[in-house]
Amino acid sequence: MRRRGGQLFWCSLTGRLIDPAHPEAGSIWIVDDIDDRKRAEAGLAQLMLEQQLIFDHAMVGIVFLKDRRVTRCNRAFEQLFGYAPGELNGLSSRSWYLDDEGWEQAGRDCYAPFSEGRAFQGEMMLARKDGSPVHCEVRSKAIEPSDLSQGSIWITMDISARKQAEAAVLQAKAELEALVQERTQQLSQTVQALEDKIREQHAAEARIQSLAHFDSLTGLPNRLLLKERAEQALEIARRQGHQLALMFLDLDHFKRVNDSLGHRVGDVLLRQLAQRLRSALREPDTVARLGGDEFVMVLPDTDAQGAAHVARKLLGLCAEPFVVEQHELSTSPSIGIAIFPEDGQDFDTLCASADVAMYRAKRDGRNAARFFTAEMQAQTLRALTLENALRRALEREQLHLCYQPQVELERGLITGAEALLRWEHPELGSVSPTEFIPVAESCGLILPMGEWVIREATRQIRQWMAQGLGPVKVAVNLSSVQFRHLELPQLIDQIVKQAGIDPALLELELTEGMAMLEPQRAIETMRELHRRGLQLAMDDFGTGYSSLSYLKKFPVYKLKIDQSFVRDLTEDPEDRAIVAAIISMATSLGLQTLAEGVETQGQLDILRQQGCREAQGWLFGRPLRAPDFAALLAAQRTG
Repeated sequence: MRRRGGQLFWCSLTGRLIDPAHPEAGSIWIVDDIDDRKRAEAGLAQLMLEQQLIFDHAMVGIVFLKDRRVTRCNRAFEQLFGYAPGELNGLSSRSWYLDDEGWEQAGRDCYAPFSEGRAFQGEMMLARKDGSPVHCEVRSKAIEPSDLSQGSIWITMDISARKQAEAAVLQAKAELEALVQERTQQLSQTVQALEDKIREQHAAEARIQSLAHFDSLTGLPNRLLLKERAEQALEIARRQGHQLALMFLDLDHFKRVNDSLGHRVGDVLLRQLAQRLRSALREPDTVARLGGDEFVMVLPDTDAQGAAHVARKLLGLCAEPFVVEQHELSTSPSIGIAIFPEDGQDFDTLCASADVAMYRAKRDGRNAARFFTAEMQAQTLRALTLENALRRALEREQLHLCYQPQVELERGLITGAEALLRWEHPELGSVSPTEFIPVAESCGLILPMGEWVIREATRQIRQWMAQGLGPVKVAVNLSSVQFRHLELPQLIDQIVKQAGIDPALLELELTEGMAMLEPQRAIETMRELHRRGLQLAMDDFGTGYSSLSYLKKFPVYKLKIDQSFVRDLTEDPEDRAIVAAIISMATSLGLQTLAEGVETQGQLDILRQQGCREAQGWLFGRPLRAPDFAALLAAQRTG
């Protein structure tokens, strides 16, 4: 029916004659407004349809059991165990166990936690319909812990291929270690015989020479001898008009070896590396160790093409595993190359140029070689300028935060914001975070800057609450340097308490790469933050390399879908599939989802359809200064 204002609504209409014998006496009608009920019924039907789609198309097997008999399962579960559609309905779960003992043990292991409200998760060896074994990862939970008669839900994933691969790797590793051990023993005997003879003849002379000109760990020339040889080679190159290459080599992430296995293992690795470097060079060339894991090579009469050939050779040698005390270690180098006379006329200048090129190789992803260029020099000067200016940016109040709205898609309301650091310099202008954040990390400023960001964000949360704008959740990105800092949980806990806010209002974002760099240590840090009431979100999800086995251990409550998947969501079916998979997986794990970089209504519609909970992007608003964001919140409250 239609209201006076023109709006249509659903109603229940009942009518009858006042006197059936005299219709002319008129009739009476009862109109009951059932518009809310009809809308609720439609919404419930849509929700049931979406849940059925998730169930039918999940990539893992899902089955519902009551009294250990199948009441319902999806096609993925039937295919996993080789059953036809509907064939499992009503069957006992004994059907997919290898024997009665395994079935009974599973009952004891799995159903005991149900009555305590806990879920079960673990690995099981199950059986397909044809009797063949299949290794599965299983997660299960009672539908209603207080009433186990309502049954349980089980989620299964086939991990047979992974288990077979792990077994094959272990076997291959054992065979390789045995072979290396045998060969090492043979080489050790030969080397020992030679060393004994040389030591008897040249012990005194070698000792004096070594102390003055050679590195005590690797036996390579030290900095003093390197400079003498380099200056001699440069003098010859000047007289003959030849080129000369100087190369800087630095091992990537060498500190991890020392931190995890000890300096003794690290020293052996450096000695083995030194041997490989020597084997790759000619007789006139010089390889020296400056200290730590830094090596320098001087290659007389070598142009850019020749230097590139040597660099490729060194990268290949370093790619081969190092075996140290039963440890098989993989490492990679970053190499910088400078050519005389183009990149420097003297040893010190060439060293500086090669050092700049080496850091470019590290910045470009490591395990690579880079030639020095004028552009690098300009960027180095730019980085130095930024570093000097950045050291005074905090005290001169040049940094500020902007807040980008985060919107709940179901209600269309702003529920939070992401705090974004901005730097406005009076002379340099607006400096991009992608430029100054790496500088801050490299020069040790990221910790005080990161602390300032957290303090400013919590202060702003408190101020908005004082203004009557309600509790607003603010997300803050953690840098990898911050996350690895041992006192991070205590520091953030102190800041939150000083601000006087609920710690759940501060959301800490970290990337997959940060979490997977040292997974076990990351889990401990995340658990400590979570224990203090702080919310954790995984940023840029989908672009890293986290595995489900670790993801389920990370105490995060939200996955932020990277904008690279959202950008072409309306045109690219692969991106839609990836986003749907992430949302489905997050839902299965009990995690919330937020899509980044939403710019169009089409993207928003698809995200809503797929069940994404929150989103942020220019469609909802650009990053705003705190007063402008407060005005946005105020308008929402009054609207």
